[in-house]
Amino acid sequence: MDLHTTVERAQRLKDLHAQHRPLVLPTVWDVWSARTAVAAGFPALTIGSHPLADSRGADDHEGQTFAEVIAAVAPIIAAVDVPVSVDLEAGYGQKPADLVAGLIEAGGVGLNIEDTVHSDGGRVRSTEEHAAFVAGLRAAADDAGVPVWVNGRTDLFLHAQDASGVLDEAVERLRALERAGADSVYPVGIQDDDELLTAVTGAVGIPVNSTAHPVKHDLERFRRLGVGRVTYGPLLQFALTDTMKDMLKPWAP
Repeated sequence: MDLHTTVERAQRLKDLHAQHRPLVLPTVWDVWSARTAVAAGFPALTIGSHPLADSRGADDHEGQTFAEVIAAVAPIIAAVDVPVSVDLEAGYGQKPADLVAGLIEAGGVGLNIEDTVHSDGGRVRSTEEHAAFVAGLRAAADDAGVPVWVNGRTDLFLHAQDASGVLDEAVERLRALERAGADSVYPVGIQDDDELLTAVTGAVGIPVNSTAHPVKHDLERFRRLGVGRVTYGPLLQFALTDTMKDMLKPWAP
């Protein structure tokens, strides 16, 4: 994909975030799922690390190398005419500039970056470290001339025994990511908690991403709670797995 087309898609992704509250980005993992989501009417997509890994027989949590991920997502991105964001986990041990270069080479125009560093024993980056990493991504995208959409994720709620107990720390981290140049922020693990979602969406000035289940959750609820962006993580693939099992069960020997 040529750079001009990539820049146009990046700008389109930015515009879509402004036009839709929330913007729903179906999480896909191969050419078939990407084309199916586009045919269903969605104007942009995201490729999730968990479903991508499952589709390739690999482990989530950076069970693939960055080179393997880029090689896998390039044909998915090329198969559709809409902007595509890519979940890059914690960065696969790469420098921000290398991540952005690989993403752009594959035609991706958005990325998700988390603070659980799987390549380093599963430690969680500090607020300052994660913000610095996001700032590096922003600077690299600016240098490349592509307005890559950066979705800064934190797993603080996910790791906590009491999610409400880390709210202040999480808000501080999300605000730091916003200052560092993140276009949206993604506090994982609170999609079923109205109070925490409301607290987070009210604390930052950029869209808040929430995980959603395509059947069990309600889009209007997320809109009411101020969520600006919705992705499915592995939940769309899980839902299709359940449906496929139900369809096939009567035919099994």
